[in-house]
Amino acid sequence: MPAGNVITILEEQIGETLRFLGALTEEKARHRYAPGKWSIKEIVGHLADAERILTYRGLRFARGDATPLPGFEQDDYVQPSGADRRPLEDLLAELACVRRASLHLFRGFDADAWARRGVASDREIAVRAVPFILAGHERHHLATIRERYL
Repeated sequence: MPAGNVITILEEQIGETLRFLGALTEEKARHRYAPGKWSIKEIVGHLADAERILTYRGLRFARGDATPLPGFEQDDYVQPSGADRRPLEDLLAELACVRRASLHLFRGFDADAWARRGVASDREIAVRAVPFILAGHERHHLATIRERYL
């Protein structure tokens, strides 16, 4: 991750992601680099789903909820999402809305909330780690798109 405030990084990153992916054609956005791999549209849907799930975990832990949370199988979410049937523009708008909601949530956390921790997927996670995980996850998928899809 680049140095700097992670909230600012998330704000800038979503703009870059939307510009990059928004330039793709519908045909290119449905492309799979190999059989059984996700399309670019499915990756966009996955980014939105994963951000919702990770941010929800951060919310629960920030509010002091110590209930251990289960993991999620990302592949089980992709096919039922119907991402390939949706316009890329719609998927990107959804991703932007999810990111805006995440940013509003994070900006509302005080020092105590950021310091809290919880268990998800049988691993302890710090609330302060969530935005870094989101930024790294998005960065990972965009690198994969650049390297394998385009």
